[in-house]
Amino acid sequence: MSPDSPKILVTNDDGVHSPGLRLLYEAVKDLGKAYVLAPETPKSASGLGITLHKPLRITKVKLWGDVDVYMTNGTPSDVIYLAIEEFSPRFDIVVSGVNIGDNTSIQVILSSGTVGAAAQAALLGIPGIAFSANVDEASQLEEDKETWNNMKKIVRRIVLWVLENGIPQGADLLSVNFPRRVAPGTRVKIAPAARVKFLQKVSVLYDPRGRKYYWLYGTLVDPEPGSDVYVVHVENAIAITPLSLDMNIPRGTWESITEKLKPIVSMLEAELSKSE
Repeated sequence: MSPDSPKILVTNDDGVHSPGLRLLYEAVKDLGKAYVLAPETPKSASGLGITLHKPLRITKVKLWGDVDVYMTNGTPSDVIYLAIEEFSPRFDIVVSGVNIGDNTSIQVILSSGTVGAAAQAALLGIPGIAFSANVDEASQLEEDKETWNNMKKIVRRIVLWVLENGIPQGADLLSVNFPRRVAPGTRVKIAPAARVKFLQKVSVLYDPRGRKYYWLYGTLVDPEPGSDVYVVHVENAIAITPLSLDMNIPRGTWESITEKLKPIVSMLEAELSKSE
């Protein structure tokens, strides 16, 4: 392979044994030099979390025939830094997924380890794409060969496009969500992220010794038409969502918001000027 071939980092948050990781690797393996590094165990909902409280290690294993796959005890975001240190100081693209379960809505995106890896790459100036599928179990991906093969086609085309064109200016990464099934005729839509997907709830339970514990879960809310949740769950289409990491207030509303906050500044400065 040419030294100028694109360097591609393949990762996910479901662990190295997830079929979604294999699907992603198979889709991009011949587009350049593909490195596979992922957490050794599932790290769902780890977001942009990095590991600061314990040493990180990398182990090489052979998977999917005779492919070198690397696993770490770190998070999906750790993977980005470890790959730059271990494999190459430069990557042309980071692809994350295919996650078992879709990552639609800002509510889910902010905690997603799959999106977190792509976002961590974007923070370092590397184009990142997160791929997720609206399936409940890994077996649903493996057993539906038509969907598997069509997902691979879509992943490959998107990655090729980004390698050639980059992430559009104004966006930092792309989040791609597949419906339960992908067949000929499945639509592809560019959709903004819904604000919420779930109504979050907490179950209060007791273990056999009478000690209280809590179980977080959510019930789906009616999705807003046109949003990523609506596209995937209602229209059964593929949603491509460009995301920005700039969480600042938009310029158009910055002045009005800061004006409303000025009384707080005056109040705090007055508080600090008081003598004890």
